[in-house]
Amino acid sequence: MADYRIDASPESVHWGYFDAGLSPLLTVDSGDTVTISTISGGPEVMPKPPFVIPESLSTLHATQRPKLPGHICTGPVEVRGAKAGHVLEVRIKGIELNYDWGFTYVAPLKGALPDDFDEMHLMHIPLDRERMTGRMPWGLELPLKPFFGVMAVAPPASWGALSTLPPRRNGGNLDNKELVAGTTLYLPIHVDGALFSVGDGHGVQGDGEVCVTAIETGLIGTFELHLRENMRLTWPLAETPTHIMTMAFDPDLDDCVVIALRDMIDLIVARTGITKAEAYALCSLAADLRITQVVNGNKGVHVMLDKSLLQKAQR
Repeated sequence: MADYRIDASPESVHWGYFDAGLSPLLTVDSGDTVTISTISGGPEVMPKPPFVIPESLSTLHATQRPKLPGHICTGPVEVRGAKAGHVLEVRIKGIELNYDWGFTYVAPLKGALPDDFDEMHLMHIPLDRERMTGRMPWGLELPLKPFFGVMAVAPPASWGALSTLPPRRNGGNLDNKELVAGTTLYLPIHVDGALFSVGDGHGVQGDGEVCVTAIETGLIGTFELHLRENMRLTWPLAETPTHIMTMAFDPDLDDCVVIALRDMIDLIVARTGITKAEAYALCSLAADLRITQVVNGNKGVHVMLDKSLLQKAQR
């Protein structure tokens, strides 16, 4: 298997949107590994020295503007042989910091409490690569657990260009803090080639992402991309070393619950052979239903189940 690298630059990013018409930067075979660096943040949130702004980000600010409101994404990467209806298995092999700083903010009309704050409050947070901590302005040190808020394949061509802000069936702005190094994300493919992109690096985030930001930063991710012709998915699915996770996104949080829970029940039935009613009961006894985020237009819910409970039925 081959190894590749793509670094974020004005030539290798698409700012604010996904589109099935984007030309791939690279074509890889199933099983190949791609290391991808990302940059984050518009000019209005850049810090002052001694923080270091990557040259690629400064150049992007000077030469481009976002096509739609959204994130700076590096990609896309084409996977040879991928067809609409297949699944892309993204094994997240490693995640490293790309900046020595991150930012977060509170702003009017944003987040879970849009009417509670009248002024913008922007914080720049030093990141310690060796200790893997971020230091808040009042002295608190938060342990970092970096992950990519945005991982996506291209949407269907009929959808046209879409903002990266709401997560959808092609993935995108999942903001799922469980997707750290060592986990695997499965994305339903909508166009030939898959066209995988990544962005929105997060230093750490709580479930909900309630003020609309995590510690927003640049990251470097290493991804092993596998084509799964034997899988069929409607919504993204993920797997940690210990848990399986179904996900759903919708403006209505109740609808997210219904979709993600039904998918988990179907998964349990398929893997264990127990009845649908038994699987529903197992979810009530052992699955954890979590709010992924509530701030991206389409809200998110993920249902987590310990994989050790997916035992074949013995009647």
